[in-house]
Amino acid sequence: MNTIISNDTTDKQFNFTINRFFKDNKIGHILRQCNFSKEKGFSCIKIFQYIFMLVFTGKNLFRNLESGKNNQFSKDTVYRFLNSPNFNWRKFLFLLSSSIIKNIIVPLTSKDRVNVLVVDDSLYSRCRSKSVELLARVHDHVEHKYVKGFRLLTLGWSDGNTFLPLAFTLLSSEKEKNRLCPENHNIDKRTNGSKLRKEAVLKSPEVMISLLKQVSKYAIPASYVLFDSWFTYPKTLIQILELKLNTIAMVKAMPRVYYNYNGKLLNLKNLYANLRKKRGKAKILSSVIVGIGSDKNSNEVKAKIVFVRDRNRSRKWLALISTNISLDDNEIIRIYGKRWDIEVFFKMNKSFLKLAKEFQGRSYDSMVSHTSIVFTRYIMLTLESRKNNDVRTIGGFFYQCCDELQDIQFCEVMNIIIDILKSVLTEKLLLSKNVIDSIIDSFIAALPCYIKEKLVFLSCES
Repeated sequence: MNTIISNDTTDKQFNFTINRFFKDNKIGHILRQCNFSKEKGFSCIKIFQYIFMLVFTGKNLFRNLESGKNNQFSKDTVYRFLNSPNFNWRKFLFLLSSSIIKNIIVPLTSKDRVNVLVVDDSLYSRCRSKSVELLARVHDHVEHKYVKGFRLLTLGWSDGNTFLPLAFTLLSSEKEKNRLCPENHNIDKRTNGSKLRKEAVLKSPEVMISLLKQVSKYAIPASYVLFDSWFTYPKTLIQILELKLNTIAMVKAMPRVYYNYNGKLLNLKNLYANLRKKRGKAKILSSVIVGIGSDKNSNEVKAKIVFVRDRNRSRKWLALISTNISLDDNEIIRIYGKRWDIEVFFKMNKSFLKLAKEFQGRSYDSMVSHTSIVFTRYIMLTLESRKNNDVRTIGGFFYQCCDELQDIQFCEVMNIIIDILKSVLTEKLLLSKNVIDSIIDSFIAALPCYIKEKLVFLSCES
């Protein structure tokens, strides 16, 4: 395949990294397993690799084709590839990430290390669009207003150092009145694209449970599911327990959600008022084991709630809930700190890898296709970052002699939790831009020089 290659040493080294990533992870083989095929013309792997490389050239599709350095196919070939409803992009991400986790990441870490699944959503903005399939009015929790676009619900895996995306759904709105454009009813109902469209109009907790059920098929090693307060309902926690997974999540003070404490049903605020708190400036104010249930007829499930001081607000607190009541308070906080990885993931994809910006397709399939390719770019970058930091990846000798990369520390967890979730009680998600930018800068700095040079021209979004 003729990609955009210069005679510069950096470009050659970068293209070698791309080709090695595709070869080592058998991208072509995975694509064939996921129903990627064409009757004639260029192979799917060539078109996939061409789109994959676009962001690193500094040019969009039109400018790239206009330069004349790629004379193999036209833009129609690219758009036909992106718009196909037959390709199983979800299975592709599952197979790619699970293979990397089991064959590359897990052998580098000890058996005692806690691996987690992380679920979160982020705004997928299409503010200037008018005729995008299933386009809806969604709430932007940062700007505190409704905008046109989707909610990008993402499921990922983390060991505390490396984050890999497993699956995602571009959520429209479950309310038909909030959908600005209808679904394309000409799509064959048997295709993967049609199944994703049906999923797009479900409620986010339902989709999350569906994604977690699909994870079990790939035997991905994980002990806990982490998410913020938007998904924390007793019914959801019980459904996750039925999947043989424990949950650690932030709890929102909802007046009509009750917990059984000493035979009394109390909401979160009343529960906190009835507990004895630690004196002084203790970071952990209190903890308690309570009963939760999905309804009056269900069996009660025990859970542990930990109240943490919010240092940014006087006389305020945050609450974490764990369905594993044997965990120590500090351990619950330490594990929950791994949820921060997905925030960095979203920032990286939006700021540097052109998520929702590179193509302006109108079909739902094109947005799913491009998002999957953007996530694949992130997978490659995070692998290179891991190899650049973990000397155990060099070979057997270093694997025997060197310690594994350290998990997140308790003091770091406390700072991260408080900074990220300082507005949870008021139902607002307020992220600190300075902290996010600082972590992104650290992530970029950890990449090899020849990759950093490719990202230099990509400006960070405001």
